[in-house]
Amino acid sequence: MIESHAPAPPGAPPPWVGPPRLPVRPATGRFLVLACVFVCAACGLVYELELVALASYLTGDSVTQASVVLSVMVFAMGIGSLAAKRLRRHAAMAFGALEALLALVGGCSAMALYALFAWTGDWGGLWASGPRWLLVAFSLAIGLLIGAEVPLLMELIQRIRRQDAGGAVADLFAADYVGALVGGLAFPFLLLPLLGQLTGAMLTGAVNAIAGGALVLGLFRRDLTPRARWLLLVANLAVLGVLATATVLVDDFERAAREAVYGEDVRVALQTGVREVALTGGTDGRPLDLYVDGSLRVSGRDEDRYHEALVHPAMDGPHARVLVLGGGDGLAVREVLRHRGVRRVDIVALDPPVVDLARRDPALSRLNGHVYGDARVHVSTQDAFRRLRRPAPVPSYDVVIADLPAPGITASAKLYSEEFYGLVRRVLAPDGRLVVHAGPVSPRPRVFWTVDATLRAAGLRTTPYRVEGRGPGSAAGPGRTAGAARAPHDWGFVLTKKARPPGARP
Repeated sequence: MIESHAPAPPGAPPPWVGPPRLPVRPATGRFLVLACVFVCAACGLVYELELVALASYLTGDSVTQASVVLSVMVFAMGIGSLAAKRLRRHAAMAFGALEALLALVGGCSAMALYALFAWTGDWGGLWASGPRWLLVAFSLAIGLLIGAEVPLLMELIQRIRRQDAGGAVADLFAADYVGALVGGLAFPFLLLPLLGQLTGAMLTGAVNAIAGGALVLGLFRRDLTPRARWLLLVANLAVLGVLATATVLVDDFERAAREAVYGEDVRVALQTGVREVALTGGTDGRPLDLYVDGSLRVSGRDEDRYHEALVHPAMDGPHARVLVLGGGDGLAVREVLRHRGVRRVDIVALDPPVVDLARRDPALSRLNGHVYGDARVHVSTQDAFRRLRRPAPVPSYDVVIADLPAPGITASAKLYSEEFYGLVRRVLAPDGRLVVHAGPVSPRPRVFWTVDATLRAAGLRTTPYRVEGRGPGSAAGPGRTAGAARAPHDWGFVLTKKARPPGARP
């Protein structure tokens, strides 16, 4: 008998594809493959968001970090899809091995990034060595592995029941996009609040490994040799063992990393929602430092210099009613209450844990003069932008003090917008004053003058000024990232009043 070597007709299946050898009916097998697509897509998006969130937490620049992670990942996904075309002949084994590797890399990525940052403190410019490059490396590796899933899953679907390419692609991407939606919603609303960044990433890796391993070893086990089945089983068990061990040790790891970042005298460290608050010092003559999400909010070395410069120029004039935006630590309010004639101080602070510490921690409450025990002080823990936009009438204030995170931090950008200053202008009394912390001047003069220009565009007359710290390495107020080699040596402020209409009397 002579074997024919004539080319296969167009649309015919590849020569290595034999009849399906499944332990279940084709319809059930197809459902299981699409369910695995759903789970893997959810895990893949969690990995992406985890990298963005951790990098933003460490640097404070979420736009840059999201751009780097997502652009590198999308590029890598395309390369991974092309590379996986060569693996279609062994689609089941390749997919199982790929998911085990993806679970290990994605599950451990957050811990590896945080460890390098904590023990090197090297997260400088965009392309600095250390964690920045590791972020790109993890984004590239995870993107390659996620991209390689698509052609392999397509091959597995077609192995079960061949159909036109358009229908198979539609089914695959429907499951993929719905899974991405679930992963994207689970990350901020479930994983972060309940488990935290590190444990959440490792749990995601475990789910990824179980889903991929179960699909291949359960549904496509007859496509594997006995040796291949054992190798894949051992690989998945090893990955799950690594992730389980890391999860057990995560508390000790976080404690050691926190000490490496903040110093050895961490007194208070708590996680509320997605925020981490840490207090160091404040006892035995050591200066108190307050960190929120890795950013130094208060330094006992010269916080008085910062808060005096922020508050006292604005209090020169009527000051019966004062609104403090931010400043949950109570230190700006301490300076406000030193002025006679203050009848009411309203604080709008976004961080309930900071306010709670300012009330209860002996060192911090002593530093702020126990202002939360003063009957004139009223606090509201909500977003300042939302508070000022509410339709209910807002009382007018003689003084508004914006003691907010530095404008270079993307999450606070809306609080330095023309619209926000317009809202503040509405609540200012006719002779009221607004003072804005506009970040350090020396390293970022363009940011400082942009804040000044935005205030003028909102119809306010501006008086910019600058105050130096007491010495090298000192800092107070928002804007210093934990682990930075040197802190800002100055702070910039802009004092404003309402601009009078043309022809009005001074």
